[in-house]
Amino acid sequence: MTPPEPAETRTTSPAVGRSQQTATLAEIAREAGVSAPTVSKVLNGRADVAPATRARVEDLLRAHGYRRRRAEASRSPLIDLVFHELESAWAMEVIRGVENVARDAGLSVVLSESAGRLTPGRTWADQVAARRPHGVVLVLSGLDESQRALLGSRSIPFVVMDPAGDPGADVPSIGATNWQGGLAATRHLVELGHRRIGAISGPSRMMCSRARVDGYRAALETAGLPVDPELIMAGDFHHETGYRQGLELLRRPDRPTAVFAGNDLQALGLYEAARELGLRIPEDLSVVGFDDLPVAPWVGPPLTTVRQPLTEMAEAAAKLVLDLGREGGSPAATRVELATSLVVRSSTARCAGLEPDA
Repeated sequence: MTPPEPAETRTTSPAVGRSQQTATLAEIAREAGVSAPTVSKVLNGRADVAPATRARVEDLLRAHGYRRRRAEASRSPLIDLVFHELESAWAMEVIRGVENVARDAGLSVVLSESAGRLTPGRTWADQVAARRPHGVVLVLSGLDESQRALLGSRSIPFVVMDPAGDPGADVPSIGATNWQGGLAATRHLVELGHRRIGAISGPSRMMCSRARVDGYRAALETAGLPVDPELIMAGDFHHETGYRQGLELLRRPDRPTAVFAGNDLQALGLYEAARELGLRIPEDLSVVGFDDLPVAPWVGPPLTTVRQPLTEMAEAAAKLVLDLGREGGSPAATRVELATSLVVRSSTARCAGLEPDA
């Protein structure tokens, strides 16, 4: 019986036959100081190879001109979706978007979580290489150089959605206009007459969080208002932090009359803090969130927030990763930002004491 073609082939002249190619694989094994079966495991994406050994063999395969075929038949009918944390309604919107695209393409979605780390562990990369999905969508996370090399050697494309940091010019990514959203949220509060406007940010290590706060600062500075560092509280995008930091802000003798929360979950925590202190929303305190989660219109009062098109962002990321994986795939744009928009509901009102035309 004729043995199956290896998962990778080497660019060579037509005169070079299969026996010479097999000999070359044996030579690679000798040069790497490993057995031929170990080289075979690397070629076939098996996970049971030590990371250092895999890297050594991969380097030699690339040096000898081996390239993995992009044949659809060699891939599993999967898209890998990786979250740094998987615990909120925010994640559900992202899952819905990726699932919409996967379903239309006849694919399934594999979910994994990196337990708060912004880079998945090496074991995860080996597992993905063994699964050979059509592509990987990473949410608020990224890959280190060795992980990129491993996925690249398997022709497994990846896209970062809402990058935590600068992903690099060569990394495909889908984001949102976070700075513009922070600007719009704060400008709305300024136009309502608020002058002491607080902010509860997200994690400083996340680019989206910093951009939202930068937009908040820009809106205040453009309006000629001072930026008070004591009114900017560090958050982590969780409900409990919105509650805790909200209490600290609202207990100040010179408390803010309005607060821009870095996301809807923190805004809901702020609601709880305001109720505990006997403050009414929006009569005593105006609140703006960010994300426009499905719960935002249903809380009391309905939350004014910046809509981040999470489902559309996830759909765009999934479509991009499938385009990148197609033979000859070369999308027109691999760095995309979708627009945010302010959704005004009932949690914001004119600052108390101002006349309607002030």
